[in-house]
Amino acid sequence: MELYDELVARGLIAQVTDEVEIKELINNGKAVFYIGFDPTADSLHVGHFMALCLMKRLQMAGNRPIALIGGGTGMIGDPSGRTDMRMVMTPEIIQHNCDCFKKQMEKFIEFGEGKAMMVNNADWLLNLNYIELLRDVGACFSVNTMLRAECYKNRMEKGLTFFEFNYMIMQAYDFYHLYQHYGCNMQFGGDDQWSNMLAGTELIRRKLGKDAYAMTIKLLLTSDGKKMGKSMGGAVWLDPNKTSPYEFYQYWRNVEDADVLKCIRMLTFLPLEEIDAMESWEGSQLNQAKEILAFELTKMIHGEEDATKAQETAKGLFSQAGNTSNMPSTELSLEDLTDDAISVIDLMIKSKLTPSKGEARRLIQQGGVEVSGEKLTDIGAACTKEQLSGDGVVIKKGKKVFHRVFLV
Repeated sequence: MELYDELVARGLIAQVTDEVEIKELINNGKAVFYIGFDPTADSLHVGHFMALCLMKRLQMAGNRPIALIGGGTGMIGDPSGRTDMRMVMTPEIIQHNCDCFKKQMEKFIEFGEGKAMMVNNADWLLNLNYIELLRDVGACFSVNTMLRAECYKNRMEKGLTFFEFNYMIMQAYDFYHLYQHYGCNMQFGGDDQWSNMLAGTELIRRKLGKDAYAMTIKLLLTSDGKKMGKSMGGAVWLDPNKTSPYEFYQYWRNVEDADVLKCIRMLTFLPLEEIDAMESWEGSQLNQAKEILAFELTKMIHGEEDATKAQETAKGLFSQAGNTSNMPSTELSLEDLTDDAISVIDLMIKSKLTPSKGEARRLIQQGGVEVSGEKLTDIGAACTKEQLSGDGVVIKKGKKVFHRVFLV
C-alpha cells in the first residue's frame, strides 16, 4: 500500500484540493509541507499529537516537514472555532513558548540539512509594512468572502474585532512566504482551518499565477481527528513535568471503547493488518487494545523505559499490588499537618484531585473515594503522620484516578 492510500485507510484525510497531484507528491517523497503550531502554552498537548504523528509518517517516506511556529500570528490569536477573544500574549511569553515547542519537537521529528525545518513566522510578519501589505496582499482578499468563512462564524455573534479579522490574511501570507522561500507546496490543517488554508492557495494563485497554484496543495485532517484532539487537549501535555508518563499512559488507557481502534489507526505506527485483526475484539480484548494504544503512544513521547514503568504501575494498581513509586504523587511536610494528621478532603485539594472542598465532600459521600484500598464515607476522615510516612497512602478517585501522598 502506498503512503497516500495508507493515510486514507488510517482515517487521516477528509478533504483535498487535487488528489492526483497530492498522491504523486506524497508517494514519491516530493512534498514540502507545513503544519502550524500557535504558541499559546509552554508545552504541546495531545491535541497536537496527530499532527506530529502525521509529520513523522510523511518524513519517513522522504517528504520534508516544516514546523511553523506562530510567533507572529500568536500576537493576534486565531479566532477559529471560538466564541470569545483569545488573551493577547506578550512577546516574551510567546518566545518562551516557542522555545519549549522546539525542544519537544526535536525529540520527535528529525531536523537538519535536507530534513525537517522549524521556522517562526514572527521572522517575516513582524517586519511587514502595513501600507505595503494592504497594497500588495489586501487587494487579493474579498471582505464578503471572508465574512462567509467558517472560521469567523462563532465570533460574529459576539463581535469579531478587526484585530482578529486579520488572522486569515496573516495565515495566508505564511503559505505565500513559505512557498516563495522554502519551496513549500502543501499545507495541512483541521476543519476550522480550511477557510484560512484556501485563502493561502488563492493568494499564491493570484500573486504567482496558475502554474504556481498547481503545486499549492492542501490536505485536511479528518473532522473526527480534529475534534478528538480538542477533547483530548485539556490538561494532557507532552511535557513530563506537566503530565507525567504515568498520567499520559492512563489517559490513553481510559479512552472510550468506541475510540480505541480509531486512535490506534491514527496515532500508532502498528501495521494496518495487525489493527484490522482487532476489529472483532470485544470485552476484555478491548482493554488489551487500550493497553497497546497507551504503551505505544507513551513510548513514542517518553521512551520505552518510562512506558514500561507506567504500564507496570497501572497493572499493579488495578490488581491492588505493585509498585506505586511511578504514579503521580504529592509530597507533604510536617507543616501541612495539624496535631500529626490531615483530613482526606485537604489531601484531595493539595493533590489537585478536586478543585474545591465541596467537590471532595460530594465524592466521599457518594463512595467515589478510597484511601489505600478502603472506601470512605466519612467526610471527616483523616490520615495520620504514621500513615503518611514511608510510601504514604494512595488515594483513588472514581475507578481510574490514583494519586500517592506521602510525608517527607
